Amino acid sequence: MNRIQIETLLKDVSEGRTAVGDALERLKDLPFEDLGFAKLDHHRALRTGMPEVIFAAGKTTAQVATIFARMAKAGGNVLATRASREAFEAVAAVEPAAIYHEMARAITLTQAPTAPGTGTVAVVCAGTSDLPVAEEAAATARLMGNTVEVIADVGVAGIHRLLAQKASLQTARVLIVCAGMEGALPTVVAGLVNAPVIAVPTSVGYGASFGGVAALLGMLNTCAPNVSVVNIDNGFGAACIASLINHM
Repeated sequence: MNRIQIETLLKDVSEGRTAVGDALERLKDLPFEDLGFAKLDHHRALRTGMPEVIFAAGKTTAQVATIFARMAKAGGNVLATRASREAFEAVAAVEPAAIYHEMARAITLTQAPTAPGTGTVAVVCAGTSDLPVAEEAAATARLMGNTVEVIADVGVAGIHRLLAQKASLQTARVLIVCAGMEGALPTVVAGLVNAPVIAVPTSVGYGASFGGVAALLGMLNTCAPNVSVVNIDNGFGAACIASLINHM
C-alpha cells in the first residue's frame, strides 16, 4: 500500500465509510506477507515511494503468478520485470487485468492511485536493439505515475536524428539514456540539457563491447557533470531513480 491508499483508508474509517474490522482486514498482512518461498514487502511504497517489484527471472511461472496475485490482492500497482510470455500466461490466469509488455518483458497491473510526477521523463535509446531496456524503463516509470516520452533510434552515428529531438530533450525534467556499443549517447544528450541524465549501458555490441562493459566504462568516464550511471541493462533501476527525481 502506498501513502495515498493508507490516507484514504484512514479517512474512510474516520468518516464511517469503512468499518474498523474491514480496515484491519486490509492491513493484517502488513508490513510483509510470508509465502514461505517469498516475503512480500507490502510497506515498501510507504517507506521509499516505490512498491516492491517482482524480478521474474529465475522464478518458476507458478511462483511469479502466486506473488503477483498476492501483491494485487493487497491493492497496489504490481510490476514484474524480465518476465517471459509463459510467466504472463500464468499471471493472467489468476489476474486477468494484468498487461504484458512484450518488448519490455514486463507485466503490469494498474489499480491504485499514484501521485503524478511534476514533469516528463524522457527515455532515449541509441538504436532499436536498445529498445527492450528502454521499454523496461518506460513501463516502470509509467506505473510509478510519470508522464513518459520514448525517443528511439537517435544514436550518435547519425547525430542529426538526435538534434531533431532537441525540443523534447530540453523540456524533460529527467532523462534516461540507453546505449550499447561505445556508450557515447548519454554524454551527448547531457551536453544539450539542464536536467539530470541517467545513463543505462546495454549489452548490445560486437565482441569488444564485452556484453556492455565497454559502454558502462565509457559512461562512467563521461565528461558531462549531469550524468549518473546504473548497471548494464538496468532500465528498471534507472526508472526508479528518475521517478524519485520527478516526484521531488
